[in-house]
Amino acid sequence: MNNIIHYNNCPACSGANIAYALKAKDETVSREYFEVWQCNDCTLRFTQDVPGEESIGRYYQSSEYISHSNTSKGVVNKLYHAVRSITLQTKRKLAEKSSGVKKGHLLDVGAGTGAFASAMKSAGWHVTGLEPDETARANAEKDFNITLQPTGNLFSLNRQSFDVITLWHVLEHVHRLHDYLSMFHALLKPGGALIIAVPNYTSYDAAIYNNNWAAYDVPRHLYHFSPASMQWLLNAHQFSLADKKPMWFDSFYVSLLSEKYISGKSHFIKAFFNGLRSNIKTLQYASNCSSIIYIAKK
Repeated sequence: MNNIIHYNNCPACSGANIAYALKAKDETVSREYFEVWQCNDCTLRFTQDVPGEESIGRYYQSSEYISHSNTSKGVVNKLYHAVRSITLQTKRKLAEKSSGVKKGHLLDVGAGTGAFASAMKSAGWHVTGLEPDETARANAEKDFNITLQPTGNLFSLNRQSFDVITLWHVLEHVHRLHDYLSMFHALLKPGGALIIAVPNYTSYDAAIYNNNWAAYDVPRHLYHFSPASMQWLLNAHQFSLADKKPMWFDSFYVSLLSEKYISGKSHFIKAFFNGLRSNIKTLQYASNCSSIIYIAKK
């Protein structure tokens, strides 16, 4: 495979104290195995020998990849769509509360098929949506009548022009991690909010499923964040972490996918109880959640 990225240092903190953690399988497209390594300084995990930005596109080419296709094929994806109408309203309220603005300017990065961008536009926000995948942009136009821009346009946007920047399960896909975070700081108005949702490999359900944990999603997920590594990154880019919120539904969704990866069947009852156990742990300590929303302020 051409254009492979091999890390000799941590892609977050640049530390050299990195080591092999586990091997995970791409269950969505290629069926290839990829190594996941860990930095023992900032605790970030990352996919080693990952395809570069120019060659990773083929790993997204699947009708089952819901972020691009908006598919409702299969029981798990049907459940995803059923829950989405609830989570869209939760996300809107979070954007309003975090920014202190009811109808401001929003930048949604990695907008997928445009569901969130469309919901915010309908609520009266001025929305700019960025999405790298051409198929996803076409589906956004078709399904939600919203026009998304290529992600490369990020670096030509006006500085200090957004009240909120959102990334819903996107930062783990971004090759130019530090360039993007620096640009987010430049694009936000003073006091603006950066909202980042990412899977949490230190969660209880991640411990249950280990290398079969669906949220590793190699090689599309370049990084696998812990609360400590996210805190390090935000501080390094002059953001202050204001709050962390659990994504309660993710533990169930990820557990269903993980069960399917292990046996080929979803095992709903087992997945439900594993997701429930993960959420019970989260009640005790928010950083145990399967996915965490980080709210950072400029």
